[in-house]
Amino acid sequence: MGSAAEPPPIPATWMRKDEALLPLWWERLCRQSSAGSAASFAAGLFVEDRRRPIAQWHNPALDAALLVAPETSAEWPLQRFGIFYAPPDGTVVRVHSAVHGWQPKDPRRAGTETAAFHAAIAEAERFLQVEMDFV
Repeated sequence: MGSAAEPPPIPATWMRKDEALLPLWWERLCRQSSAGSAASFAAGLFVEDRRRPIAQWHNPALDAALLVAPETSAEWPLQRFGIFYAPPDGTVVRVHSAVHGWQPKDPRRAGTETAAFHAAIAEAERFLQVEMDFV
């Protein structure tokens, strides 16, 4: 058993899959809206698998997934990581969370990309713990 400072382990049914974006993201977004809307969602995140870093979990038994990825255009002064959930119902939703951001043009004003990424991962892992209580 972990110490009080360690989060509980991720449920075993959720596997980390960071190599490439799962096809289910694009398929679901296109089904949920149009291909044009899907292409512009989260600054084009799901059009090309080009934006790194990402953290992604997949639950094949539920056909569900969770993703942490950059959700802002590179031109924006505040860059941030978003958390996206593909629940078993076949949709895609943005998980509302704290802003996990950084300002590359003014690093004194916000944290670093690495710190923002790790904070978003920690929040995503907490989300998986809670979500499993309802699935």
